[in-house]
Amino acid sequence: QVQLVETGGGLVQAGDSLRLSCATSERTFSMYHMGWFRQAPGKEREFVAAISRSSGTTYYADSVKGRFTISRDIPKNTVYLQMNSLRPEDTAVYYCAARLGIMRGISSTRGDYDYWGQGTQVTVSS
Repeated sequence: QVQLVETGGGLVQAGDSLRLSCATSERTFSMYHMGWFRQAPGKEREFVAAISRSSGTTYYADSVKGRFTISRDIPKNTVYLQMNSLRPEDTAVYYCAARLGIMRGISSTRGDYDYWGQGTQVTVSS
């Protein structure tokens, strides 16, 4: 069982930045593609960004492209989501997810991920 712990959420104003972190003690972290998803009240959980095992490939939802950056530090077993130019519509609980990357590519589909964190709240005020 891979345990993921998200941190870095908070209350910010529109235009501000936040950096979310997702840490794991999993020694095989480098075998997993990682993703970020978010869920706003009353809405389904949606894809935000994903990064491949080797960090060579990243993928973003159109709504965050150019504003958010996903990255990972393999020695630290941590994946990050740098969020700039935040908007009120970015308000949501943000979840980190892991997808075993053996013979599988990165994905933007929620059901393709094997493990999930507990989520961290991001609130953007106007």
